[in-house]
Amino acid sequence: MRRQRNVKIVATLGPASETYEMIRSLHEAGADVFRLNMSHGSHEEIREKHRIIRQVEKDLDSPIAILADLQGPKLRVGTFADGAEELEEGARFTLDLDETPGDGSRVCLPHPEIFAALEPGATLLVNDGKIRLRVEACDNSSATCVVVTGGTISNRKGVNVPDVVLPLAALSAKDRDDLEFVCTLGVDWLALSFVQRPEDVAEARDLAGGRAAILSKIEKPAAVDRFDDILKASDGIMVARGDLGVELPVSAVPPIQKRLVRACRAAAKPVIVATQMLESMIESPMPTRAEVSDVATAIYEGTDAIMLSAESAAGQYPVEAIDTMHHVATEVEGDPTYAQIVAGSRSAKGTTIADGIVAAARGIAEKTDIKVICCFTESGTTALLTARERPGVPIIAMTSKRGTARRLCLSWGCNCVMTEELVRFKMAVVNAARAARAGGFATESDQIVVTAGVPFNQPGTTNILRVAPCDERLIYRTDPE
Repeated sequence: MRRQRNVKIVATLGPASETYEMIRSLHEAGADVFRLNMSHGSHEEIREKHRIIRQVEKDLDSPIAILADLQGPKLRVGTFADGAEELEEGARFTLDLDETPGDGSRVCLPHPEIFAALEPGATLLVNDGKIRLRVEACDNSSATCVVVTGGTISNRKGVNVPDVVLPLAALSAKDRDDLEFVCTLGVDWLALSFVQRPEDVAEARDLAGGRAAILSKIEKPAAVDRFDDILKASDGIMVARGDLGVELPVSAVPPIQKRLVRACRAAAKPVIVATQMLESMIESPMPTRAEVSDVATAIYEGTDAIMLSAESAAGQYPVEAIDTMHHVATEVEGDPTYAQIVAGSRSAKGTTIADGIVAAARGIAEKTDIKVICCFTESGTTALLTARERPGVPIIAMTSKRGTARRLCLSWGCNCVMTEELVRFKMAVVNAARAARAGGFATESDQIVVTAGVPFNQPGTTNILRVAPCDERLIYRTDPE
């Protein structure tokens, strides 16, 4: 299914979007990737959503990526005898390991690893940062705090510790169980929460065993500090602005977003900008002007994908939210300023033959009347390198690997087409011409660029570029065996 845009759209599934009819409507409206939030729903419910997505994929003959988002460790306070308490600014409040229901002076925080890492002066944030505590004294079982920002604290509210790298694995026991389940099920991407260090990514990769690509969610200051190492260890990145905005000053999030997106593009790894993109559309059929501007900014920055969370999972207007993102994307990508920004932000310094091939393909396509770049790829690397170039013409990623086609649904500009395994370059060119015509990218009178690796079916061998007619009769006449 050809999209009239390059940026991809990720839609989270939930109670508002779990039927065949709705999931198909979301895909037809523009959703390229479906996110399964492992924080909600049983394994059987997740299995059913997965089955429906694959049925839609089959019925529409359109590759779809499935992203399973692991919950990660959840840090929460315990319960209160009265259900909630009001904390006043300047008051003292203690967190400890005592499971007795809390009151206005204390509550249980059942995470000894937090106390082991805390130091006086550290900040604790409760209920998405609405309550701010500063640690005055602490030991291995308690922390006495002063209330910096007061408010209502109630049962099992979440706790963030922005100043400290916690001695916690990114994968809880639930995450390990969920990871094995979704990998066996056959998802394409795993989103890893609570990443603090590259070792967290390595652990998930070992458990996945090549069954899914690893996407690291950047939602903690520690992950921002070690981003370069985390990026090297990951297959993709999600800029999770919600948690970043809790643990960091909100004013710091936009420059971090811009820096992370550019780094991902330079590394030829897909990046998603996520959280609260069209938040008002949970209840309104129209977004705010600020939300539209936010979506547009992410696209101008060069992100591979933009994501809907509650808007498509639980909102009243999931299809309208997808449609809004689609139209914002097409408007931005049609702006001459967008092409200038994209061209001015190319920073790839690759020195491999594949780097040279894809750069040449982009240059030829943009300086001549080439209609489309067709790249044959086994592992997906050639398509990712081509997408990094952000060419001014469409990209057709052709592969015999269904998993590769699905994973590339997350990557900028990649229109994924399945093809049979090939042994001759002439047939690659013929298949590319057929795909370009069938998808409406070119006509018989047009020319296309074809890139591939010879011998075929060996990852990492991109070494050939051909400018070819889109009329296969001419290909048969001119191309050698």
